Amino acid sequence: MEFPRVRLRRLRKSEAIRQLLQETSLQVSNLIYPLFVIEGKNIKQEIQSMPGVFRFSPDRLPEEIEELSSLGIPAVILFGIPAKKDEIGTENFNPEGVIPQAIRKIKEANPDMIVISDICMCEYTIHGHCGVIKDNRIDNDKTLEIYGKAAVVHAQAGADIVAPSGMMDGQVKAIRQALDSAGLTNTLILSYSAKFASSLYGPFREAAESAPAFGDRRSYQLNPANLKEALREVELDIREGADIVMIKPALPY
Repeated sequence: MEFPRVRLRRLRKSEAIRQLLQETSLQVSNLIYPLFVIEGKNIKQEIQSMPGVFRFSPDRLPEEIEELSSLGIPAVILFGIPAKKDEIGTENFNPEGVIPQAIRKIKEANPDMIVISDICMCEYTIHGHCGVIKDNRIDNDKTLEIYGKAAVVHAQAGADIVAPSGMMDGQVKAIRQALDSAGLTNTLILSYSAKFASSLYGPFREAAESAPAFGDRRSYQLNPANLKEALREVELDIREGADIVMIKPALPY
């Protein structure tokens, strides 16, 4: 049978039909806006590695949320920069910490804004790693306890979704159990399931003040050469109860 070439050419000329038949689309309603929140008052501080992007103190967030809402952006993801850091990232699970403050301010400004909270430890620790350090190694199980505490604190402040980005084994299961035990069964988990070790994180680490003080993160982030391992990590997180999974950096992988 002869292929209907003329008809296909005509379809391609119609923008409305092209969009109708498009398999993948990107709309403003698909976007999540990152916000870097620093402890303090009346701060709007430009980030050197990201011109035009700022760190905000919690009290300056309502004006930014108003602008995002007017643009139709439905969600934000928060990264906290505390005034004090320690070995275990205590401020990450402080109910009066910078991120709980920010969540409450955002929900006051727009209750319908979806708030996603990153609960990794790197921004809160003096060593800049994503977990508790013991004998110069990550203590995975101790780290899971802290992730659970942070998830509960952020959800109680009003976060709709918590996002573990530390690539610890069992992080989704530990967080789901902690949330459910606290009666926060409707809080979703967005897991960084396949987070590859990458030099592309440089600008973010400057923005969040989260660069490692020693070593690197290749012992717990994924080797870019290991596709099968990445797929296993995604499958494990789904089995543990992740509602959303992420691949990072997205475009190269």
